[in-house]
Amino acid sequence: MTPLLRARLAAGSAFFVQGLLFISLTTRLPQLQVRWHLDDLETSGLLLLVVLLAGGGSLLAEYVATRRQSATVVRLGFVIATAGLATVFVSGTLPGFVAGLAAYGLALGLVDASSNMQAVTVEHLYGRPLLPSFYAFWTGGGLTATVLALLFADTPVGPRLLPLLVVPVAVLFAPFTSKDRRPEAEAAADIPWRRIMVLGVAMVLFYMVDTAAETWGPTYLHGVLDAPTGRTALATLPYLLATLLARGLGDQLVDRLGAVFVLRLGAVVAACALAAIVFAPSWPVAVVGFAVLGGAVATIAPLSFSAAGAIAGGGDFASQQDRVDQVIARFNQFNYVGALLGAVLTGAVGANDLRFGFAVPMVLILGIIPLAGRFAIVRRDSLQAHRSPVEQG
Repeated sequence: MTPLLRARLAAGSAFFVQGLLFISLTTRLPQLQVRWHLDDLETSGLLLLVVLLAGGGSLLAEYVATRRQSATVVRLGFVIATAGLATVFVSGTLPGFVAGLAAYGLALGLVDASSNMQAVTVEHLYGRPLLPSFYAFWTGGGLTATVLALLFADTPVGPRLLPLLVVPVAVLFAPFTSKDRRPEAEAAADIPWRRIMVLGVAMVLFYMVDTAAETWGPTYLHGVLDAPTGRTALATLPYLLATLLARGLGDQLVDRLGAVFVLRLGAVVAACALAAIVFAPSWPVAVVGFAVLGGAVATIAPLSFSAAGAIAGGGDFASQQDRVDQVIARFNQFNYVGALLGAVLTGAVGANDLRFGFAVPMVLILGIIPLAGRFAIVRRDSLQAHRSPVEQG
């Protein structure tokens, strides 16, 4: 196995474990609501706390990565995530539960930012689109968590879930890629933030949809469509299966059809899928809608990071490594703006009826159509142009 392949698998493992932990938590939201007697508005407040701390974690990732390595940030994030989730699972008091959730929120931002730094670096070393397949690792982790939630639906949130945390501990030893310190890297003032901000709007739209589906999907099936409690994870399972398939094929699709076409088609299909969810007469219809939605929006986030990394890399990716890491960490903030809209706004607007909550992303996802033209930079020749002579050899 070559060092480059080992680095690719290591970055993939970070995505996998991040997805495993996140979906393990969100699929148990109904249990946590019952355990701590939380209504939908109070749950929205806790989700807001997690999102805000994740944003802080992403900024901390920028600070550490530009002074050390993004590999250091990945490992730090998983240490904090393990401690935070362990507290969530075993705490017998509400303050302890909130503290554990807060620690997990900080870790979420650290790992989100640093794993994307790793992925963008590996993509440029390969010189072809790879981000969709990295996100397929995330989806694979989420899918694993969903299956476990279905198999152990009757297992209460508590110490019995602690064995799950062996996985983030194991990934600490993965051979993440490293970089040489290059003091000549360009300053942040030279970064074309206006172009990157436009890409960020697409990120907001994706995470608005994605977080709404993953966070509120189980609650929607149970509370609005009367799905049995043990089947509420079916809102997430088909969604993740379709997402995994689309992302697994995403590298080849983008290489052949282009990012612009893939994104525009996905936006139209996503709006139709959300309409099926909003107007679903029964929970099986909504499950189908979630499945179609997952495949439709799957490539938005990875292509956004690819485009942002290509823009930040300038002419020589290797000499601009610190600059790229800085851009990726800040660009990751759009993730949490979208999460606010998806998790918090969906819960707030849908406080009385979650159908109204899901109607918000149904309309806004169409904003991807005019933004898609900005993604033309995500192509093989663009990535290869940004590789150093050593990497090309």
